[in-house]
Amino acid sequence: MEFLRQRIEASVLSISRGPGSADFLQPPGDPGLFGPDSAAWQVHSDFTAMLTGGVAALLLQMLHPLPLAGVWDHSNFQADMLARLRATAQFIAGTTFGSRADAERLIERVKRIHLVVKGVAPDGRAYSASDPDLLTWVHVAEVHCFLQAYLRYRRPDFPAVRQDQYFDEIARVAEALGAREVPRSQMAVDGYIQAMRPELRCDERTRKTLQLVLNAPAPNALAQPWTRLMMRAGVDLLPPWAQEMLGVTPRPPWRRELLRRSVLVAAQPLRWAVRNGSIHLARRRMGLPPYG
Repeated sequence: MEFLRQRIEASVLSISRGPGSADFLQPPGDPGLFGPDSAAWQVHSDFTAMLTGGVAALLLQMLHPLPLAGVWDHSNFQADMLARLRATAQFIAGTTFGSRADAERLIERVKRIHLVVKGVAPDGRAYSASDPDLLTWVHVAEVHCFLQAYLRYRRPDFPAVRQDQYFDEIARVAEALGAREVPRSQMAVDGYIQAMRPELRCDERTRKTLQLVLNAPAPNALAQPWTRLMMRAGVDLLPPWAQEMLGVTPRPPWRRELLRRSVLVAAQPLRWAVRNGSIHLARRRMGLPPYG
């Protein structure tokens, strides 16, 4: 059983951790940007919810033509979609659970990368990854999906006041990257997304992004069914109007419930196996009891 646990944990950490990751054990007692009592630590604590939320966030972000152009023109996304998810996971983990110095280092690194991500989208509009308005869209799409995944697959009873606290806390990262007028409550986030809908489009590259997600490779052959399940669960997290734009046929309620239950079952081995995730190490850094 210990061998199996280690194999599962290694597969999980291969997705969420890599070169340049934060040192979650150092320095002792450093609470980082948020600290262990924060809503951010809670929402970002579950790997399954974060993965499905990350998939949904990617698809929602890519409905905006300008971020889509930036990803297609300046990354190897088509050849290695998991690399983008891995990079996002490392940034989220580091800014949430890392020390303050590590979080600030990661933010500065992303800002430097953004400086060279610029060009002209197919519709003729210039884009820049440092554009404050685009940064706000990418951030809001991301954290909205993270919270929806946490509510569906981990804590359906997560209090509304903590949900607002989460948006208020995590806005600090977006603002540090250069975003502006970042919504800081569930109501504000919902209103912002509705206001952005006229700017969203679905074209050939957006549909190709969806196919890349649905056919994403797994870390290994044994994990392929699990990976396909998580990708589909991510698509199912999207608002109905976003699914319609992507040409996804909405699941009837009984199939959505079957999918939800399947994800909950599939998440159990991961929650059992992972003992050295970002939150586990961060709690050790803070001298707190084990997570879970």
